[in-house]
Amino acid sequence: MIGQPLRVSCVIAGGGPAGIMLGFLLARAGVAVAVLEKHRDFLRDFRGDTIHPSTLQVMHELGLLDAFLARPHQEVRQLQGIVGDQAIALADFTHLPTRCKFIALMPQWDFLNFLAEQGARLPGFQLLMEADVTELIEEDTRIVGLRANRPDGPIEVRADLVVGADGRHSTVRQRAGLTTLSLGAPIDVLWMRLSKHAADPTQILGRINNGRMLVTLDRGDYWQCAYVIRKDGFAAVQARGLDAFRADIVQIASFLSDRVEELHDWDDLKLLTVAVDRLERWWRPGLLCIGDCAHAMSPIGGVGINLAIQDAVAAANILATPLRQGALRDADLEAVQRRRILPTRLTQAMQVTIQERVIDRVLRADKPIRAPRLLRLFNYLPWLRRIPARLIGMGFRPEHVQTPLAQS
Repeated sequence: MIGQPLRVSCVIAGGGPAGIMLGFLLARAGVAVAVLEKHRDFLRDFRGDTIHPSTLQVMHELGLLDAFLARPHQEVRQLQGIVGDQAIALADFTHLPTRCKFIALMPQWDFLNFLAEQGARLPGFQLLMEADVTELIEEDTRIVGLRANRPDGPIEVRADLVVGADGRHSTVRQRAGLTTLSLGAPIDVLWMRLSKHAADPTQILGRINNGRMLVTLDRGDYWQCAYVIRKDGFAAVQARGLDAFRADIVQIASFLSDRVEELHDWDDLKLLTVAVDRLERWWRPGLLCIGDCAHAMSPIGGVGINLAIQDAVAAANILATPLRQGALRDADLEAVQRRRILPTRLTQAMQVTIQERVIDRVLRADKPIRAPRLLRLFNYLPWLRRIPARLIGMGFRPEHVQTPLAQS
């Protein structure tokens, strides 16, 4: 039996980067918010762990940057890759017009825990863990709340606005009947963890050669590795056997040869099924979708978490005042999509182009390759490295905090 409904101005389904950040920003502006997260904690393996300069700029604008960076993290100021047998300097973040001219590598659970702790200090912020959203409440064609299951029974939350921030497998967008446009993705990714040694190379983001692609993220005492495979190709990888897979890793990254045995079985690998899609319309009366719920991104560039944060900032900027005043209009929800649709389209177009014209071709060509001439120019013309740094580090439309701090 469902008890007395909880009443807030905004209820957010999903405690990922978009949901927690939006909840914090709205509560900071004086809006009563409840964030529902279906898991008991944020401890998920192999989530996006790159905090880009645009997100660090938001943390600075909130006055939280110093406390945030006091947490364990690594800082990446330049990105290099190895294409064929040639090292290529790909991006240089040190010239960005941001407070932090680097990417911070931090486990996503630390990032989310930090935001949740900051939110807990605000009187209007509620975070309900182990709250699995099951359905939307609709009255007269308007979404007016949602229902969720918790360990102690079902709950009902009524709100002026329901926000879907529950990821690419969103219950909210499915229940809302919103139409999704799929842009396709010819790749999937196998995530794994391998120990890091003192003599290992540093700041090499990716290696491409012989029909293989491996990305290595420096996590202090271990490498978080992403091995790119053809779409739906995991069964074929498994059929070749774990020894063959280990050999593939060594072929592209020989320095890992003394530790691939740390992959004891297939359970040590996590499959990320890559999808690139977006909703044709992100909203219905009383409902808004943001982050991966509105637009699933490829892992290329590691920009997904940062686009989600930008969505949250834009949504808070537009919605905080009407929510606080109880005067939310459909036009306000439409304005959020209008603000964020261009950077979404441009980023996805860039990702799809790289997937189809670069990565897919590499995976099909099981032979040594040579770095294209354009990439080789990056080694001789340092200013070229500022272009990918800008696109990766800031995106096409970085957002800035405009929500006021509520008067206490």
